[in-house]
Amino acid sequence: MTNENAQRMILGDVEVLRIVEYHGPFRPISDFFAGPDTEAWKANQDWLAPDHWEPGTGHMVCALQSWVLRSGGRTVLVDTGVGHDRERPGLGMFHRAPSDFLDLLARAGVRPQDVDVVVNTHLHADHVGWNTVDADGLWVPAFPNARYLIPAADDFHFGPDNAYGGGVQEAARFIYEDSIAPIHRAGQAVLWDGHHRIDDHLTLESAPGHTPGSAVLRLASGGDRAVFAGDVLHSPMQILDPCLNSAACLDRAQAKASRIRILERAADERELLIPAHFGGPGALEVRRTGTTFALGPWAAT
Repeated sequence: MTNENAQRMILGDVEVLRIVEYHGPFRPISDFFAGPDTEAWKANQDWLAPDHWEPGTGHMVCALQSWVLRSGGRTVLVDTGVGHDRERPGLGMFHRAPSDFLDLLARAGVRPQDVDVVVNTHLHADHVGWNTVDADGLWVPAFPNARYLIPAADDFHFGPDNAYGGGVQEAARFIYEDSIAPIHRAGQAVLWDGHHRIDDHLTLESAPGHTPGSAVLRLASGGDRAVFAGDVLHSPMQILDPCLNSAACLDRAQAKASRIRILERAADERELLIPAHFGGPGALEVRRTGTTFALGPWAAT
């Protein structure tokens, strides 16, 4: 992999492309994490900076990125970024954000009509924004030939049946109405729960807590293993301290349990850990001794 907007690696028989929509400062760690140990961040700043933390400002650094998997003759897109100029009141940098995501895909050789499967690991704004495009004032699927795999628990929670996430954030209604409801109207939504097999190499698995339907995607091909972990983690500091939850985790106890389970399996089965927001190479191995986790080697750049 390289430090360009589109990066490539091969895992078994699966080609993986990383599409980086944004990489830079996000929010202060004191705002984003629930009770962060700032001394621990300072003690690790030699490797946290500059890809994961800005010591001078205290801001975490993150990537907004998606992954394209070419597996079994099909093209699978994992998460669809922020979208372009979307109404996201109360969501800071996501509100009316500019984005050239489709151009990034095109430069990586991926046309919208080529995508067979879209995976939304969960239904937060930065994971579903390019599910749709504006066609003369009407939101329509951006990937016309794709099945969109949507966690059923998130579809209920963030949809009208549960009043758009319980009405906690005004943006939840906009997100559902412009990025999820049009997929249902087009007949391209596939709701799933628990486990969902995409093909011989790719399987979705529920990992709730961050949201009710948060999911990870597991890859197993040849001798290679990887887990696309969505928002189970936002920073590699959560590997060292898996009890550290983000402020966006709806059920913190459940999020912690899912995080520990994912890290345990990643360490035990030597899965490459590929979260949605890690900067730098974006993927790494995990090591553990008992209940303690450590960072292994980062993916080659």
